[in-house]
Amino acid sequence: MDAVRLIVTSRHALAASGDVPHTLAEVWQAQALAQAIGSRLAVSGPPELRGEAIGLTELAGRGCGVLERPELAPDELRAAQLTELGDAQQALTRLDGLLGEIGIALVALASAADDEGTYWQCVEAIDAADESRDRVLQMLRRLADREEVPAQREAS
Repeated sequence: MDAVRLIVTSRHALAASGDVPHTLAEVWQAQALAQAIGSRLAVSGPPELRGEAIGLTELAGRGCGVLERPELAPDELRAAQLTELGDAQQALTRLDGLLGEIGIALVALASAADDEGTYWQCVEAIDAADESRDRVLQMLRRLADREEVPAQREAS
């Protein structure tokens, strides 16, 4: 399945998650998907994105690592369903939105946490999502810069 479809599926699942365990499971799924997208970009994406893509892979992996891995059947792991990246700019734009939404969901969970363990787990996951989002935004800037150069050459 292509990256955009998986991201849209993740956004819907996050919005539909109600309780803390389901929301944390969807956050984990989103970070795993970000890790898979970063890995795909690092291997086969535009060359100017490869360094940032490796960073995204590492940061999203950290985001998964601070959360308990949800019990998922192999066919439920969205990151494993990634078969193609598609348009890198569109995928990154959608991933930026997803990472922003998981940050908001984590802030809500941290604010309402009954125990210190859940609170700190959410805080660490917020930090990882924020840093992952910074990498995505940097890659989007690099893609925008790449598109400006040919446009400037044509105008000359």
